[in-house]
Amino acid sequence: MRRIGVAVVVAAIGLVLAAPQAAAATVDFAGSLNVDGCSGSLVRMPTSADDDKAFVLTNGHCYEGPGPVPDEVLVNKPSQRVATVLDAAGNGVGLVQAVKAVYVTMTGTDISLYQLDLSYRQLERKFHVRPLTVSAKRPSTGTDIRVVSGGLKKIFSCNVDQLTYRVLETGYVTKDVLRYTSACQTGPGSSGSPVVDTATGEVIGINNTSNRDGGQCTVNNPCEMDRDGVISVHKGIAYGTQTYWLTTCITRGNRLDLGRPGCLLPQPAR
Repeated sequence: MRRIGVAVVVAAIGLVLAAPQAAAATVDFAGSLNVDGCSGSLVRMPTSADDDKAFVLTNGHCYEGPGPVPDEVLVNKPSQRVATVLDAAGNGVGLVQAVKAVYVTMTGTDISLYQLDLSYRQLERKFHVRPLTVSAKRPSTGTDIRVVSGGLKKIFSCNVDQLTYRVLETGYVTKDVLRYTSACQTGPGSSGSPVVDTATGEVIGINNTSNRDGGQCTVNNPCEMDRDGVISVHKGIAYGTQTYWLTTCITRGNRLDLGRPGCLLPQPAR
């Protein structure tokens, strides 16, 4: 048997131990939005092209029109919603205006997806910011996240504590919800903030609600329901709506196709 020198073995072990790890993404305010009392972000899908008309993402309960009632889905509604674009430091660098609300609901999820009259290429030239990419993957428990509030100009740091089966708030039910660890004490003004995975820099959710007073299933006091129907309350805990569902229903050209096979977004009533 051939002998390997001790120095060679030690050197080899040293190379393994010194192998570089993937650097975490830098998470700042670039691409985030102040949406008149809410937060939001400029986003693109994995299939988006630079010349596609850009998307703005916030909560369904931040929609400027009459709020959608339970089981209601709004599609392609005219809109003139205005939002302030922030740079990396959180400074406002200009305004964008939507031309339509592509998709709005508070059923199963809590999403308002707007489309602008500007393309991603035009946005970058005008404001020197790039949109965030919506992840196509379902997030995992333990993920290190940042909740970036353009409305509050504050970034919250925590982890995904668990994926909650159902969250109930008055008559609304959201599904497969991100529950944060207690370090993310979000509140008014943070609704619609992108939830960013620090490992990838991609959006895995949007901040939705938090239990402020310990109430059970009431306004600003959401409760949880497990698969057996058992209700629990977690005072001070905040939640985010998942966003990968969007990627299953947006086709090339940033077109919404709710009839696409595998589309997970709730459907409008027929």
